[in-house]
Amino acid sequence: NNYLVTAPTTSPENAFRMPNGKVIHICAGSTMDNQIVRELFTNTIAAANILGVDSAFCRELADKRSRLMPTTIGKDGRIMEWLEQYEEVEPHHLYGLYPGNEISMEHTPELAEAARKTLEARGDKSTGWSMAWKINFWARLHDGDHAYQLLADLLRPCVEKGTNMVNGGGTYPNLFCAHPPFQIDGNFGGCAGIAEMLVQSQTGNIELLPALPSAWKTGSFKGLKVQGGGEVSAKWTEGQLTEAGLKATVSGTFRIKLPAQSANLSIKMNQNPASLPVIGGMLTVDMKAGDVLQLTIDR
Repeated sequence: NNYLVTAPTTSPENAFRMPNGKVIHICAGSTMDNQIVRELFTNTIAAANILGVDSAFCRELADKRSRLMPTTIGKDGRIMEWLEQYEEVEPHHLYGLYPGNEISMEHTPELAEAARKTLEARGDKSTGWSMAWKINFWARLHDGDHAYQLLADLLRPCVEKGTNMVNGGGTYPNLFCAHPPFQIDGNFGGCAGIAEMLVQSQTGNIELLPALPSAWKTGSFKGLKVQGGGEVSAKWTEGQLTEAGLKATVSGTFRIKLPAQSANLSIKMNQNPASLPVIGGMLTVDMKAGDVLQLTIDR
């Protein structure tokens, strides 16, 4: 097929069945590998362009990137995990949706829907890092209630002292993640999932409350970081954004995706009233390091 592949490799913690029934782990060019390599090449090219170096190397990377198999939707409507559509044995991973940014509701809705079908086929049952990863998956798909359900499962009290890799899970009384015997990935990943429910910026646009669960009707947060060098805060009432703040930690251009009902929007820059362009529901603003933008939505 003329694709460039990593070989030998695997699709982590998964295997496929051959026509003769054999279970195989080793493969060439798994989808997860392709997504990681594509992200690495893309980030390297972007960094080199910013620094004005390594143009010949960037051309080589761009050529090789174009010869990787793209993320593909299989006949069953799900993301294909290998170069061919093999029968999965124990599927778990979906890197391009999270922590990667290749799949998004905004830019690749077809792949996002295929990712949803993949997650539905895999089910929610899991522990530790896997449970935390699924919280982030569903947050990226803007399904706050599903992410919240998984967060509740991650925090389920667990007092079992033995090592049970099948029916374990939850959180011990000392708040360690109970992927038996213990897994810090669940703690860190759970925190990441909460942040993803409240703010996302992986597409280059800042989106506030993208996966707010119905259980969090009214609330606020502050101090969360977004791509591009920004620190954000927000308040909401009855599930609707009422206030937002953005502090630039470095100079740059920021794009904020506004809620659909934002007609009564007031803007302040460094405490002074400001007028900024809002095109297609997107507010674009140039900020210097230390600038503070404040948004108020009168409902």
